[in-house]
Amino acid sequence: MESSGPILVCFAVAEEARPFQKIIAGRGDLHVLVTGMGARRAGAAIQKALAEVRPRGVITSGFAGGLNPDLPRGTVLFDADDNFPLPINLPNSAARPAKFHCAERVASTAAEKLALRRQTGADAVEMESAVIRAACRAAGIPGATVRVISDAADEDLPLDFNRFLTADGGMNYATLAWAVVKSPAKIGELRSFQKRLAYAAEILAQVLTGLLR
Repeated sequence: MESSGPILVCFAVAEEARPFQKIIAGRGDLHVLVTGMGARRAGAAIQKALAEVRPRGVITSGFAGGLNPDLPRGTVLFDADDNFPLPINLPNSAARPAKFHCAERVASTAAEKLALRRQTGADAVEMESAVIRAACRAAGIPGATVRVISDAADEDLPLDFNRFLTADGGMNYATLAWAVVKSPAKIGELRSFQKRLAYAAEILAQVLTGLLR
């Protein structure tokens, strides 16, 4: 019997979720969960959430690095269980079907992305969806991944963010800030990168809202 609970939409960080939360404010049929970065944090967060509420479906969402060179920044991709309770794969959907690879580290350079593309055949890489989808399968809850490409396959990130990851996969923002202070030439690149992330989050919010209408 299908649950009558909400759709749970998971994001790793607040910056990914914020535009979507603004659009859906007041909707009781949708719950947003900010899990934290990486498999360990995401796994703990989804297990806790599933113990507290029985959703009728779970979406793992947010940013993804592009691996397929044919997919530009801002492309929204999806992968969904056949029994997911929403028609994500409608022909008029703004999201495209794709294969995701869930990695333990940030793919910071175009060379890393090319290697992952060759190794996995995936279209995009991220860090949380596999553990979230596995928890949902174990609980008998249908799941889907809906993510936006924040950096294309041929783009390097402005910094190697792996240098600032904590032991449990989170981001050490103090260390990151100090690295920026020591490399002021990177400030302009980081500002441009933040603007691109904000734009990608807005696109994702619009597509998600359309899917969840």
